[in-house]
Amino acid sequence: MKITRHLRIYGLVQGVFFRDSLRQQAESLGVAGWVRNRRDGSVEAMLYGDASAVETLIAWCRVGNGRSRIERVEVEEAQGTFAGFERRDTV
Repeated sequence: MKITRHLRIYGLVQGVFFRDSLRQQAESLGVAGWVRNRRDGSVEAMLYGDASAVETLIAWCRVGNGRSRIERVEVEEAQGTFAGFERRDTV
């Protein structure tokens, strides 16, 4: 079963290669979607794929890439399908 989730990740997540690390993790798990920085210092992501792969990636987001410090991750159910994973511009 495929699911779509919208995430907001807060903490030290900009300037520490978090988006690139998330993209690499997503691609290795076969998860599609996108990731971008927000002007408030958070990172926003949309994830689409097999439920187990998406949940694994959400768990990774709660830990981060070693350089990041995660304060909290907000997860919401979302709509939409995606092909591939892209890093988007800041909004």
